[in-house]
Amino acid sequence: MNTFFEKNRGLGIRGAMLATLMLWGSEGAMAQFRSSNFVPYSSVSVGIGTSSYYGDMAAYSRPFASTFGMLRWSATANYTRHFTPRFGARASFTWARITGDDFKMQSGDNGVPALFARNLHFRNDLKEFALTGIFKIIPDSRSYDRRPQFSPYLFAGIAAVAHNPVARVPDLDGDRWVKLQPLGTEGQGSPGYDKPYSLVQFAVPLGLGFRYKINARFDVGAELGFRFTSTDYLDDVSKYYPDPNVLKDDLARAMSNRSAEPTAARKGGDRTAGLQKFLAERYQITDPSVDPFVAIQQTDYASPGTARGTHPGRNDTYMTGTIHVTYILGSPIKCPPLK
Repeated sequence: MNTFFEKNRGLGIRGAMLATLMLWGSEGAMAQFRSSNFVPYSSVSVGIGTSSYYGDMAAYSRPFASTFGMLRWSATANYTRHFTPRFGARASFTWARITGDDFKMQSGDNGVPALFARNLHFRNDLKEFALTGIFKIIPDSRSYDRRPQFSPYLFAGIAAVAHNPVARVPDLDGDRWVKLQPLGTEGQGSPGYDKPYSLVQFAVPLGLGFRYKINARFDVGAELGFRFTSTDYLDDVSKYYPDPNVLKDDLARAMSNRSAEPTAARKGGDRTAGLQKFLAERYQITDPSVDPFVAIQQTDYASPGTARGTHPGRNDTYMTGTIHVTYILGSPIKCPPLK
């Protein structure tokens, strides 16, 4: 470029501007030529990683604790078609486990005593099928084997998510997990209450990632993606405590209000000290001889219509972090005919 301007120094400002426009025009023409001669190709990937959940048992206001406090696993496989140097489309299947636990997340000085008293937990295996568009920040070259060494990208799309939250029953019923949706723990399905929530929901995946080229056929990469869902029931918690008399059986009542359980069912922790702290702060019950598990049942805690969820109406979110290996299927490179 410097040599070009030196040759046109005598043309003055007008000549320099003309030369610059000619250069820009030629570079634009070359870019258009590369794009028009791009050979579409396909790739497949598999990956493993982590998953985190944000909702009524993992507050958005404590992002570090919510992200890493209950970290679980995820696995994914996908097929991607690269249509242009910058744009591709991907179909993917992801299996991710998320979990939450008031006993773990609300213990200690940073916990909220009222949420510790709630004593809910859940586990949910999410099966996600997603269609996403990919924008490559650094565009590909003409063919797959000439793709850049390092390729960051953004993605967004739509997904269908199958889910089914479960929880461990109290000690008196043995060590088993039960599905929560059929129980209607917030009165769902009873007269005057919401209908049962769907076990298939929509989500909007958004995220970023990068690929690193190992050779002509293989890449490795990493990706971080958020899923904004259409439900507040990934954790089976959303709105208010129901009238226990409308619930279908003793198991439903036990899983709806777990505040009087001496032991945290998921991992077996002793709840005595945490519940005594809550009763002292909320109800000024400080007598150490009082059984806190009896006392809480004599208060208005968890009475019908009081909040069971922390943010009624705010939908749940989950995040996955993935390390993946990509294999380039490629496309035959077509040479222009000789004339």
